[in-house]
Amino acid sequence: MTNSNDSVTLRLMTEHDLAMLYEWLNRSHIVEWWGGEEARPTLADVQEQYLPSVLAQESVTPYIAMLNGEPIGYAQSYVALGSGDGWWEEETDAGVRGIDLSLANASQLGKGLGTKLVRALVELLFNDPEVTKIQTDPSPSNLRAIRCYEKAGFERQGTVTTPDGPAVYMVQTRQAFERTRSDA
Repeated sequence: MTNSNDSVTLRLMTEHDLAMLYEWLNRSHIVEWWGGEEARPTLADVQEQYLPSVLAQESVTPYIAMLNGEPIGYAQSYVALGSGDGWWEEETDAGVRGIDLSLANASQLGKGLGTKLVRALVELLFNDPEVTKIQTDPSPSNLRAIRCYEKAGFERQGTVTTPDGPAVYMVQTRQAFERTRSDA
């Protein structure tokens, strides 16, 4: 576990973070869940895929997670409605945000940092009064991620089929978020 006083913060990703993100996306514990061995990105791939988000040219907002001033992971949020390419085609609520994230180092797994990262991202997103719900879609076999999201207040809604294959559809509504905050 991490020190309970250590808080994870988020900052917007910049163009200067792309080389670091490239390195992270090629680490085994991330490759396993972000595309697999056959999809390991090159630096050019990372620049092509993530630079438009950094430059705010698309609806994905990329973040770097920080702990005690050091980068520890990547997170992104996006408007689920109209995300395209077969993602969330049934969604009709413009207030729904999707999230994805990963810790940079395998040594960080299982220590509570993932839960802190999810909670920081959820709080940041719900600071926007337009956000009604946050959703995520870990692989059914990624039990560590599922447990992390549950500890951060997400509830399983069932299994869905995504362009990446089967996923556990998990959500946290604004009402549930506000209820847990008032209980604290």
